[in-house]
Amino acid sequence: MLLDVSISFPNLGIDISDLPKTFNLFGIDIAFYGLIIGIGMMLGMAIVFREVKITGQKMDNYLDIALFCIIFSIVGARIYYVIFQWEHYKDNLLSIFNIRQGGLAIYGGIIGGVLTGYIIARIKKLNFWQIGDTACLGLLVGQIIGRWGNFFNREAFGGDSDGLFAMRINVNDPFANVRVPDGVSYIDKAHQWIQVQPTFLYESVWNLALLIIIMIFRKKKKYYGEVFMWYLLGYGIGRFIIEGMRTDQLIIPVINYPVSQLLSLLIVIVMLTLLIVNRVFLVKKGRTAFKIFKVIE
Repeated sequence: MLLDVSISFPNLGIDISDLPKTFNLFGIDIAFYGLIIGIGMMLGMAIVFREVKITGQKMDNYLDIALFCIIFSIVGARIYYVIFQWEHYKDNLLSIFNIRQGGLAIYGGIIGGVLTGYIIARIKKLNFWQIGDTACLGLLVGQIIGRWGNFFNREAFGGDSDGLFAMRINVNDPFANVRVPDGVSYIDKAHQWIQVQPTFLYESVWNLALLIIIMIFRKKKKYYGEVFMWYLLGYGIGRFIIEGMRTDQLIIPVINYPVSQLLSLLIVIVMLTLLIVNRVFLVKKGRTAFKIFKVIE
């Protein structure tokens, strides 16, 4: 058994040695998790600004939207996570503000960002659905890259696996600090290694495929908001499937069901219904079913 390997993908022949969670810059420890989230945000903004230029929208509006959405997306992601992990924070409230070790829920970030975008759109009298069509491209880029923060933190993984992409984690690695959940088995007698589903990788690849599809077909949209709903539908489908594999699910206590999986299911049902109904109305009557969606002339 390899002793100097932090993480490996044995069925792919990949071994990664001495993988730290932080690095030191001018005497300050920087978490890879935060750095990767930051890179994802920057690249996400870059693709949004590119789309703004292509579609002839005003850049100043999106600079404001980006600034406030980033702030409140992080706030929303943390609040969402803390609410469903309250038992871990109720006795140490100051730990709520320590996000260096993870603890950001993507759905909370999406909710925070969407609400912020809606408020700004109302204040500036902008078309919220057009903003959604544009911003969802950046959201996807941020999600594709941001999930790799989970890789460095050794989190957001699934149960036991021996599949092609199975990920082997050295839980005794000094950099690891891994909580081995119930239902995950050690693969050696020394209790040093677990081999699990890399669900963070699945979600990153799913989002990449979704981004490619949206980039190809976005110019075929018939009304503002259609691309945004494609994003929510596609992400919801992927998240519903992948969330069922994860071992660190945020659970709704009353019904003992993963909150993100339930939310994904609801989003898929609502978005699929809206997309189908709007298309039927467009074919039969030349307009969408709801006035909030403006047909592109």
